[in-house]
Amino acid sequence: MRDGRCLFEVVSGVPVVTAPEEVDITNAPELRSALLKAAAHGHGTLVVDMTRTRFCDSSGLHTLLAAHKRAQAEGGELLLAITAAPVLRVLALTTIDRMIPTFTSLDQALGQTSANGSNGHQRAGRTPSDLPSDRTQREGKSVFPQRKRFV
Repeated sequence: MRDGRCLFEVVSGVPVVTAPEEVDITNAPELRSALLKAAAHGHGTLVVDMTRTRFCDSSGLHTLLAAHKRAQAEGGELLLAITAAPVLRVLALTTIDRMIPTFTSLDQALGQTSANGSNGHQRAGRTPSDLPSDRTQREGKSVFPQRKRFV
């Protein structure tokens, strides 16, 4: 049975959106709506439970990237809980897995939020020297792993 519903709930103070079994063009707008509703909750960190998701097309990927960018713009982050190999493969092929942190269970993703403050920012223990400097970015040094491009 294919259930295209997207559920939003708050778990331990963290907004969690449960994605459907298949995310495609027919239900990506509903996922987007649930993500916007969860983001309006004001926590900063948002978790998408995709543990029952077995398929995600480009419209679903676009929806996740848009939510990721919104969360970052507000000083938060988007975390994904994913178990299905095909979905993980799509994220790897598109390098989205390098932009959005993924976890193998909802509990693991929620555990990551406990290391963050209520607004999604990391708590004490991480110093500014751990973060890439603006100078590093200005000098053209990549703060991300290099990708090989094939023509």
